[in-house]
Amino acid sequence: MENRYHPHAESVWSYPRPPRVEPSSELVQVWLGGSRIVETRQALRVLETSHPPVYYLPLEAFAPDTLHPVSGVTHCEYKGTASYYDVVSGSSRAARGAWTYPHPAPGYEALAATAALYPGLMDSVLVDGEEVQPQEGDFYGGWITSRVTGPFKGAPGTWGW
Repeated sequence: MENRYHPHAESVWSYPRPPRVEPSSELVQVWLGGSRIVETRQALRVLETSHPPVYYLPLEAFAPDTLHPVSGVTHCEYKGTASYYDVVSGSSRAARGAWTYPHPAPGYEALAATAALYPGLMDSVLVDGEEVQPQEGDFYGGWITSRVTGPFKGAPGTWGW
């Protein structure tokens, strides 16, 4: 990714652990299968040390019949148990492309009616008109924009950070 960072960018190393949830009024737009499947200014950003923010989007902001529940869960030591969705639009299907915390752990209740997306599995993800770069790796779902600087966890050799 080219170095195009904003002079007042947030360092992910200043983010807390355990993670913090904060509202964002940025315009978030997501495309898959040639259609816009999300447009909202009511996202939540989850900020955690060494990770680019993960944007959680209100379930009601997704186009109808976009999120298809699939089996399997994962567990976050902070947020609780995550369930997954295939994200479907047109002839495109992003397998396990989104996740949610339907019954989040205490302190993360705001995430209950939201879902996060892996930006690298979507056609396009924009935050205030800027194309999001996905966090490296296939586990974390961070959204990299000029608003944040790393280095970011996720690349080979960073698992133990």
